[in-house]
Amino acid sequence: MESRLIAQGYPRVIGCDEVGRGPLAGPAVIGLVVWEPHQTQWPEGLRDSKAISEKKRPGIAEAIRETFTYCAIGESSPQEIDDGGIVKALATAVVRGLRGLAAQGVSVGSSVLLLDGSHDFVTPHLPHPLTVVTKEKADRDCVSVSAASVIAKVHRDACMVRFGEEYPEYGFERHKGYGSAGHREAITTHGVTPLHRKTWIHF
Repeated sequence: MESRLIAQGYPRVIGCDEVGRGPLAGPAVIGLVVWEPHQTQWPEGLRDSKAISEKKRPGIAEAIRETFTYCAIGESSPQEIDDGGIVKALATAVVRGLRGLAAQGVSVGSSVLLLDGSHDFVTPHLPHPLTVVTKEKADRDCVSVSAASVIAKVHRDACMVRFGEEYPEYGFERHKGYGSAGHREAITTHGVTPLHRKTWIHF
């Protein structure tokens, strides 16, 4: 897919994938990885983050950052998710990640943004025009999007482990904010934290 987009005249492809759409707690995170025409190699074992064991992901994420010149992360907070909804929060995270790439020297405006899935949730929230292409199963079939999914997953998981140290009674390091039985029981017992998406919690 990336080669096809380059053949259409784009100088680079920015692969994008999200993690943290569905949990009850923690940020929504976007990964962005820039694929350029000279890219002929990528880390061994790279695939969609869901198909990589938690133990192996950090090493592959490190290899991604060594292999691809430009990578970025964007986040939206639980408060932003509560205030504007998950779609707007994800788009906001993408814009923040794109600004991060621009700060690294990437000419974002001339690039094409490749999203996993069939819905372009980004364009309505972009501050500047940008070509956006969607592809179902891009996290499985496109190198840049697979790489983006891994760095986003590793980043978010690390955040949730840190939050687990801050709020040990909730077990964030285990369930990563998803609605496990233990997590729901902790909310019932201890209440919500600033990490929780309050509008999402229904029992």
